[in-house]
Amino acid sequence: MATTEKFTAQVTLPSDTEVRVTRSFRAPRTLVWQAHTVPKLARQWLLGYPGWTMPVCEMDVRVGGTYRWRWRQDSDGAEIGFFGTFSEVNEPAKLTYDQFYDPDGFTSAMQTDNRCVISGSFTETNGVTTLVTTMDFGTKEARDAAVSTGMTDGMEVNYQNLDKVLAEQQGG
Repeated sequence: MATTEKFTAQVTLPSDTEVRVTRSFRAPRTLVWQAHTVPKLARQWLLGYPGWTMPVCEMDVRVGGTYRWRWRQDSDGAEIGFFGTFSEVNEPAKLTYDQFYDPDGFTSAMQTDNRCVISGSFTETNGVTTLVTTMDFGTKEARDAAVSTGMTDGMEVNYQNLDKVLAEQQGG
């Protein structure tokens, strides 16, 4: 992997039901972990494309704890969200949770009745943290529907926001 490539999302399809996204950040893994688990920080970067806000970001990050995220489109007030339960919390190395889509009337190819299991592994080498996120949608149809939304492009937009938040956290 070329040096410039590791700082953009690398997407693979390891199975018929999974999407894997690998992305590196110029920050210690404790900071990258906190950005994923502390609501105040998550709300600063987990915004998607311009024109969206995140009015709800609730996380009880512990095994059995729940989370709820909602985004609002500024132009028309349409909202979408996700919710689920944490099943593995190994700070700052691994975070696993299930995720359900809540469209609240927003039109999307995503399936509302499908459970996705998301597992993120955080590793650090020489001050660079690599996050490998594997999303298992359970079926090929659900995976393909999620991918068709441009989900992985949106993840990279969020990760570029995260780069800025991490730089600020490090005094940069």
